[in-house]
Amino acid sequence: MQKLFITDLDHTFLRSDLSISDFSKSVWNEMAKDSYMSVATARSFLKSKELLKGLHINAPMILLDGAITISPSYEIISIKTLHKDLADEIIQLGMRYDIDPFIIGVDDKSSLDEKFLYPRKLNKHQKDVLKGYKNDPRMQFNPNNKAMNENLKIVYFGAKEELEPLAIQIEQTFNSSVEVKLSPEKYGGGWFLTLLHPDGDKAHALSSVASYLNLTPKQITAFGDSINDIAMFDYAGTSVAVANALDEVKKVATHILPHSNDEDAVAKYLQTI
Repeated sequence: MQKLFITDLDHTFLRSDLSISDFSKSVWNEMAKDSYMSVATARSFLKSKELLKGLHINAPMILLDGAITISPSYEIISIKTLHKDLADEIIQLGMRYDIDPFIIGVDDKSSLDEKFLYPRKLNKHQKDVLKGYKNDPRMQFNPNNKAMNENLKIVYFGAKEELEPLAIQIEQTFNSSVEVKLSPEKYGGGWFLTLLHPDGDKAHALSSVASYLNLTPKQITAFGDSINDIAMFDYAGTSVAVANALDEVKKVATHILPHSNDEDAVAKYLQTI
């Protein structure tokens, strides 16, 4: 029976320095000879493609927390966006809390030509994030905090006590029109508030991948560590949390690994299958 193994990247498959060990690459590519292998990540198409060099991806990839699902040949399978009017309303609400967002979007749904908009006013957490995007061709200055035509993800970075009231207000104001996720950001020590289309999460995207490959949830094993992996764990027949995963994630996992992302946890598990 064909199986799909799909993993989150940051803090799960990637090491903390964003590298992938030769051991993990070797195990992954050996598995890809007989199984479907892919990723489900909060990262964008271009950055994922860069980080995954040397890996054989033979199943659809889930990107930007589930906003985009693309085939191994980079054809769009599904794309879920927040339209400009709704996104602008959300951004205006955030500005009342004196917080400006990052916005990742596209001009139209037929394109993978992502743009990463950053605001005039940046807090210390946002400044730290931007250090990793120097010379990135997607970056565009957005001084007036205006949304794009099609917005894949709106992201706020900051302290938990700063973002939590905004998250609650967005949920109360927009209800089921937007998916709201508040999670710790382990690299920088802050928190991020991610806003998506209500069907733009990893669980809905994984369902699309299963349909595309004609698989049942029982045939899927998902790996993760963070809040945005929980719904994907609920869908997959087997869910595997790495040792460094959040406690909330471990509670819903069918397996908890003894190794962390820096110890090639995913590859060591795959090697036992």
